[in-house]
Amino acid sequence: MPRQLAFDLPVRPALGRDDFFVSPANALALAALEAPGDWPAGKLVLIGPEGAGKSHLARVWASAEAAEVIAAHDLAARPAPPQARAVVVEDGDRIAGDLAAETALFHLHNLVLAEGGRLLITARSAPGRWPMVLPDLASRLQAAATARLDPPDDALLAAVLAKLFADRQVAVPARLIPWLVARMDRSFAAADVLVAALDAAALAQNRPIGLALARSVLDRPDSDGP
Repeated sequence: MPRQLAFDLPVRPALGRDDFFVSPANALALAALEAPGDWPAGKLVLIGPEGAGKSHLARVWASAEAAEVIAAHDLAARPAPPQARAVVVEDGDRIAGDLAAETALFHLHNLVLAEGGRLLITARSAPGRWPMVLPDLASRLQAAATARLDPPDDALLAAVLAKLFADRQVAVPARLIPWLVARMDRSFAAADVLVAALDAAALAQNRPIGLALARSVLDRPDSDGP
């Protein structure tokens, strides 16, 4: 059978509150974000591994609080301070060591909190592990409360796989999801890679995504299977 051209079409993830699946792995973090009035000094750092749902949960909070969302690496280039009293800074740990970005985050932190606002920062690890070059910023972030998204349990991993397929508008057999959960690497990042690989293989081979295709993808040496 001739191979079909695979087009890299944009994936539009659903990021609403109803699209966020609650499980024991993320329930405590969700509860913390739903009570911003309880954040000590008005700030919170949301921690979790790559693909854990930090951006999704941060955007749910941003929608509820009319917050502005800013990528940390864009802070130094911003021409003006945010207009919102609530601000999300994504991937705060990634600017550690970048003096210009750290300085911008320091000023943003002070501005938002001085006006009685709320500051949410997402990161892969706690601020105490970030190699900051600004001691004043490091001390302020280390004083922030943290909420952690834990590695996924079976139910959450299954929900993430189902959402990733839905984001790509791909229908799969119901029995495929638990089959994948039992055999794939247990991380959100692995789920993202696996769904992308299955989608690409289905397009290239002009085949539906089912158990046979999944077996062939997971059996590859570079796959996320055991």
